[in-house]
Amino acid sequence: MHSYRRISLATGAALLTALAAAPQATAIGAAPAPKPTQRVEYFTEPGGHPHHRTVPASPTPPRSLAPSAPAAPSVKGDGVVTSVVNNGPIGTKLDVVFIGDGYTASQQEVFHAAVRAKWAKMSAVEPYASYRNLFNVWAVDAVSRDSGVSGDPAQGVKRDTALGSGFFCDGVERLLCVDTGKVESYAAKAPAADLVVVLANSTKYGGAGYNDVVSKVGYDGIATASSDNDRSDQIAVHETGHSLGKLADEYQYDEYGTYTGAEPRDVNISTLDADRMGAQRTKWYRWLGQQSPDGGTVGSFEGGGYYPKGLFRPTENSIMRSLGREFNLVGREAMIAGFYRHASVLTAADGTAATGTTVGRGARVGVRLPVATSTVHWYVDGHEVVWFRGKTTVVPAAVGVPRDGRTHTLTARAVDRTDAVRDPELAKRLRGELSWKVAG
Repeated sequence: MHSYRRISLATGAALLTALAAAPQATAIGAAPAPKPTQRVEYFTEPGGHPHHRTVPASPTPPRSLAPSAPAAPSVKGDGVVTSVVNNGPIGTKLDVVFIGDGYTASQQEVFHAAVRAKWAKMSAVEPYASYRNLFNVWAVDAVSRDSGVSGDPAQGVKRDTALGSGFFCDGVERLLCVDTGKVESYAAKAPAADLVVVLANSTKYGGAGYNDVVSKVGYDGIATASSDNDRSDQIAVHETGHSLGKLADEYQYDEYGTYTGAEPRDVNISTLDADRMGAQRTKWYRWLGQQSPDGGTVGSFEGGGYYPKGLFRPTENSIMRSLGREFNLVGREAMIAGFYRHASVLTAADGTAATGTTVGRGARVGVRLPVATSTVHWYVDGHEVVWFRGKTTVVPAAVGVPRDGRTHTLTARAVDRTDAVRDPELAKRLRGELSWKVAG
């Protein structure tokens, strides 16, 4: 009996030990879940063609920086949002959010100055320059423990920063990667975010484009760039060609060979040469033979979409092929349409009652047209009052709303008649209207 008890206890202990160890063994034996990755684009030199690489979406921090204790309490000033450019209410503008990395608590004003300088250079490029009033710009402060970012000036340099930015990403010196999960959390602090640019506190040339990001916040992509390098703004502009314009790259890699697939959806690459494109009246046929701002005339130049053969691009060398260039005519058209995916062609003027509300016959009703090529037409109950065409402020009584005790509808309809957009489908985005009820 006594012996049996010892055996039973030993057996039970062994069984408990085995049961306790079983889940651990299963966990050890199971294949680890794959870490999320992102395909990024980068440039090795200011005038060169881009390259692509697949990197971790949230890079593991260097061992020397890996947290060994609970996260530090929130830092004063971290996450503060500043309006840099305010052209109107969110929802009617394209909201660009800049987030700084490698700026300490005492350097946030330096970051704000870098945002103003970088946006000035980006918005000097057409078609940004002509459409700059469609944009709001926000700066989100991300306070870092260290000043500067990893990999600057050399690969062995490690810095503890809010977004984990670093050069030498995946061993590539000019590839400036960032923790996209942390970017998402900071971007969410802005009132709205349609496009995100991360400025790394550095003079070193480099950057990256994350153009397949899936964001709950809703932005189209993330571009990273050095804050104080004179030519890094071109990286951000090129990347917005993908995120806003939905443009394909117009360069090629020799090893890709000949393209044999279906006609691409991208508006700026095609399997058709100029003759077949014109005959079929498709893609950029409306621009064929026109002088393009990036030099030369629009035609069909073989090589694009990474393939040296089988795909054609509209011009010899636009910014979608090499940095330091202009968007070609096809690219400008796509960019303008992309701007209007987020921004409105007209908004109510300051002091004007909100659209959909009721105003009196003697009230002043005004609209703002952010772009010089836009015109506005006024309608009362669906009928245009032609002699008020082009006026940005009207009084309902003067427009012809009668005093009859009934409620009437006053509508302002605007259209951007730029000659930079020829595609009728894209031109549909360049229209908008606002309406008010008027007590007669």
